[in-house]
Amino acid sequence: MERKFILAGSIFMIIAVVFGALGAHALKEILNSEQLGSFETGVRYQVYHALALLIFSQVNLGSLRTQKLILYGFVAGILLFSFSIYGLVLSPLVNLDIKFLGPVTPIGGLLLIITWGFIIFKSIKHKGRNY
Repeated sequence: MERKFILAGSIFMIIAVVFGALGAHALKEILNSEQLGSFETGVRYQVYHALALLIFSQVNLGSLRTQKLILYGFVAGILLFSFSIYGLVLSPLVNLDIKFLGPVTPIGGLLLIITWGFIIFKSIKHKGRNY
């Protein structure tokens, strides 16, 4: 399971670095300030949660099921939150109408919040020494 956390965290981190550079350089000339701010929010939350995945690769909060729920919660949250923002911001540049992604963003945010809440719950219940 540790390997899956490290792989997911590293993959999301490299994508965030690439998208961050894209936003800071190439997109700065193309997007308006509101769009650029939204794009940067997606990158920022992706970085936070990629780091969380890397950290939780080293933290044992219990069962394999618990670890899977944390991994899948963060992965799904990142995909739904950050990637829907990227799609919504970049879609006009390639003439795609994907406004249907608008409601997906808060669902991704809710998944991230639920996952953090689950971690808090498991941390309170956890009797182990690995933290």
